[in-house]
Amino acid sequence: MDGQVLRFRITTSRAATPTCATLGRIGMGMFQVQVTVANPQSPKRLFQEPFWVDTGALYSFAPEDRLHTIGIVPKFTRDFVFADGKKDRRLVGEAAFSIEGTDETITCLIVFGPPGSLLLLGATALENFGVQADPTTQKLRPITAVIGTAWASRTGPLAKWGPARGGATMIQR
Repeated sequence: MDGQVLRFRITTSRAATPTCATLGRIGMGMFQVQVTVANPQSPKRLFQEPFWVDTGALYSFAPEDRLHTIGIVPKFTRDFVFADGKKDRRLVGEAAFSIEGTDETITCLIVFGPPGSLLLLGATALENFGVQADPTTQKLRPITAVIGTAWASRTGPLAKWGPARGGATMIQR
């Protein structure tokens, strides 16, 4: 099953199962985690569901009706290409995420999907929480964030641009 492209039938279930005639790569390493999605301006307006961890998706994805119900407001639109090659322009908003096993609530971008669509936890949310998917254990595990690796080894004028000049600290070797 790993790496195969599977077709799923359309369903109106609110469960986090593949829906909306989605073509996707559902492999042995795919798994779900419990995610709470809340309105950043009104945190008591929320829903909690299992989301598919999808490191191939840039943003997280949830059905638009679920997002509208908790008062999430679209901020902008963006063009997307889906796993089946279909292109679409979708609304994007911000939601407060809490992921099972972490003790943080972080505002992340979320794409307004069609009603009944998949609940996906995308790569930017995973990075915001400092976790990565471990397909062997089917769990999220903490990672240490790396910042500025491309510039850290440089010795030119940019390496001297530090906090005293309003910039980031650079490591010189």
